[in-house]
Amino acid sequence: MRSRRDEFDQSWQPRLWIRIGLLILIGAYLIAFIVGNDEDASVNFVLWEARTSLIWVILLSLLAGLVGGLLVSQLHRRRQTRSSEARVETPEPISEGEAKLNASRADLDPPAPSG
Repeated sequence: MRSRRDEFDQSWQPRLWIRIGLLILIGAYLIAFIVGNDEDASVNFVLWEARTSLIWVILLSLLAGLVGGLLVSQLHRRRQTRSSEARVETPEPISEGEAKLNASRADLDPPAPSG
């Protein structure tokens, strides 16, 4: 029969508790970040001006940066793919004489013994 201590040692999951603790800390930080940046901010868009909460300015700037970064990385990948495709050499076609030579070599090779 197992003791309670043995059962606890087998069911204890330290990684799970570390993850839960980190998630709680991140959640608390996000709440403090939102509360700390709740004041109004004025944003000038050249043609018009908007007043909104500072947290929205920060979050929308973050979102615009992420989307812009993704688009630039996709453009860079596409350009690299096209340039590498342009550098690939196409093989030369086999001449009729080489094709006949290869076929005659195949006829001369004895079949592999079956086993």
